[in-house]
Amino acid sequence: MEPQLQHRVTDSVATVVIRHPAKRNAMTAAMWRSLPPLLGTLAADPDVRALVLTGAGGTFCAGADISTLRESPEEAQGLAVAAEEALAAFPKPTLAAIRGHCVGGGAQLAAACDLRFAEEGALFGVTPAKLGIVYPASSTRRLVALVGPAAAKYLLFSGELIDAERALRTGLVDEVLPEGELDKRVAEFTRILVSRSQLTQAAAKEFAGGLTDRDGHWVEQARGSGDTAEGVAAFLERRQPRFTWTTSG
Repeated sequence: MEPQLQHRVTDSVATVVIRHPAKRNAMTAAMWRSLPPLLGTLAADPDVRALVLTGAGGTFCAGADISTLRESPEEAQGLAVAAEEALAAFPKPTLAAIRGHCVGGGAQLAAACDLRFAEEGALFGVTPAKLGIVYPASSTRRLVALVGPAAAKYLLFSGELIDAERALRTGLVDEVLPEGELDKRVAEFTRILVSRSQLTQAAAKEFAGGLTDRDGHWVEQARGSGDTAEGVAAFLERRQPRFTWTTSG
């Protein structure tokens, strides 16, 4: 099978699958290029309320296909950063579901998601020091925001792999699941995500990302959305709310 990104939409959750089995789901240049437009299509789909990024088989992503680095390391890094930033900018909640290796460019993609759930036995590494690559400033800042300066330096300076439990302790992942339980937990949690207010999620995502100069915009969105009134009414009536505001307009 050719290296590719596959996707499906089920019950308002888009799932993007990294598939390159010959190289532990390493990302080729074509795969990096294809991710931003795919994310744009899914972001514009009103049926999509959350996104899961995962890898085919027993691994998440072993990074960039090294052959692309040999051809043009600057271009390869630029493609990876563009894909990472497109994922970070996705306007709806994103979750990386991680098995096996999550290394190099795979760790970049996972870090760009809002949340990361991992299966026991997963391994994480940020490995530019093994290749003499300067890790992008934006990727470094994102990593520091997740794990703090000391843990980020440990990962970047050494390129060593850490296990899922250590990743959990440092904040690199949010939950670690026993073997065989990851898919069930991801399905359960995404059902929660799609039931919540997209208005709340979108504003929180923007604020958490450091964009704090649009308070007025979100006040107006809340005022015109009806979500607050619906949420309060549903709570008082002891029923599930039916939120209507969407990032797709």
